[in-house]
Amino acid sequence: MSESTASEIVRGVGGPGNIVSLTHCATRLRFQLRDASGIDQSQIEAIPGVMGAVPQTGDRFQVVIGGGVQNVFNDIQALPEMSRGASAADVAAATKAAERAKGPRGKVAWLDSLFEFLSDSFRPILGALLGASLFITFMALMGTIGVIPNWADPRTELSPSWQFVNLAWKSVFVFLPLMVAYNASKKLDVDPWIGFAVMAVVMLPGFTQMGEQAETLTLWGSEIHVVRVLGLPLTIFDYSSQVFPPLLMAAVLGPLYKLLRRVIPENVQLIFVPFLSMLVMIPLMAFLIGPIGVYVGAGLANLLSAINNFSPFIFAIVIPLLYPFMVPLGLHWPINAIMLLNIQNLGYDYIQGPMGAWNFACFGATAGVLVIAARAKDTQMRQTATGALAAGLLGGISEPSLYGIHLRYKRIYPRMLVGCLTGGVIIGVGSMVLGLPHGITTHAFVFTSLLTIPAFNNIPLYATAVAAAFFTSMVLVIISDYRTPEQKAEFEAAKAARAAAASPVAVAPVPADEDGAAAPATSGA
Repeated sequence: MSESTASEIVRGVGGPGNIVSLTHCATRLRFQLRDASGIDQSQIEAIPGVMGAVPQTGDRFQVVIGGGVQNVFNDIQALPEMSRGASAADVAAATKAAERAKGPRGKVAWLDSLFEFLSDSFRPILGALLGASLFITFMALMGTIGVIPNWADPRTELSPSWQFVNLAWKSVFVFLPLMVAYNASKKLDVDPWIGFAVMAVVMLPGFTQMGEQAETLTLWGSEIHVVRVLGLPLTIFDYSSQVFPPLLMAAVLGPLYKLLRRVIPENVQLIFVPFLSMLVMIPLMAFLIGPIGVYVGAGLANLLSAINNFSPFIFAIVIPLLYPFMVPLGLHWPINAIMLLNIQNLGYDYIQGPMGAWNFACFGATAGVLVIAARAKDTQMRQTATGALAAGLLGGISEPSLYGIHLRYKRIYPRMLVGCLTGGVIIGVGSMVLGLPHGITTHAFVFTSLLTIPAFNNIPLYATAVAAAFFTSMVLVIISDYRTPEQKAEFEAAKAARAAAASPVAVAPVPADEDGAAAPATSGA
């Protein structure tokens, strides 16, 4: 994106003086503004390279860019006017006011804050997760075509070369709790390395080895390992790939850290704030927060597993129909955590298969919009749809389609839901016919895109389902259009006005007199 476009975005949100803070997720710029009431959403959406704009509560404003959001963020940060913004004191005061405004000011604002916390805890590691998912897909493909044995079975012995390739994705998922702890702590304005250090204690090999001296107890039908530390029972878990414990840890660490900064003199804060934070949080993490996080995650996973075991057919239909409403609210982040837990505890996940029907229905609707935009010569929408479709089919990311197109044109959702239903029914019926007890499953966490189709247990069934979901949504959108008659008429009128403004004014030739000089112009009808 050019510097002029970055400047237009900054001007559109009220200039650098109106910007309290700026961050970004995988596809969107996230502005915290002093006053968002005067922003013209349509003006921002008309900027080249902008897919859409999403006003939020609490003077927050999001600008949808797509896969190039990091470059846009860097361009904005490099603008000279950003460095000449408000004084440090003004920014600090505005930041404090923004932090106070994050309290519960109503149901929607509270949900916004909660899901923004969840989103920002995962957002910075999406690239690593995407990269790891492709390594997983490659391993699954090699296993499918018989190059290597069943790599997902822990009893399988791989050659050193294939073991090394397998480590490429394990590095991300084994240490995922540390990454989440760092991001979640940073989101709450805590020194992120303190959150990292607290989480790291329960992931040390020495912590796990304490389980060798533990007594085995049965709790709620599951075996747990308990040792006595200072006379108190300490439950030993394998915290690899867990995400609920670091999220809960950061939620407790945040208020504690801020309290310590208020009561400890500034000249000794560098020493005692980290020390006292760790002194309190490490025992809390090991004895209380960690086990609670494990049980919360396991409870939610067991609930979904019970529904899937009761009827994989119903589960395969419900999941793709719920996701179109969960993703805009950020409710899909806890489900992503459950997928990771399923893989760790069960060795497979049963949610991602039905979820693929939703993703491809979403991408199909975007493809339908692209076809209509190309026919109508709508350059801006064609660019938006092209970027969103590429992000979806290659990366499995649905936010550019949702925020850039689908949530702006309400006619799309009913057509997209038909695609979700079609894909879900095919997965459910196919699983029953083929005798798949848990439906379409995968042995690893992947982003449902074209590149990750080989990661699922029944490739023909899964590919058929997602293709049906894609083309159903696409065809329905093409047949019925994504715009209302009023929106279509408005576009045609604007198009005609632009054409009229761009056309040259016809000038009649001026006849010359007998001496070769131009004759004086005369007026006439």
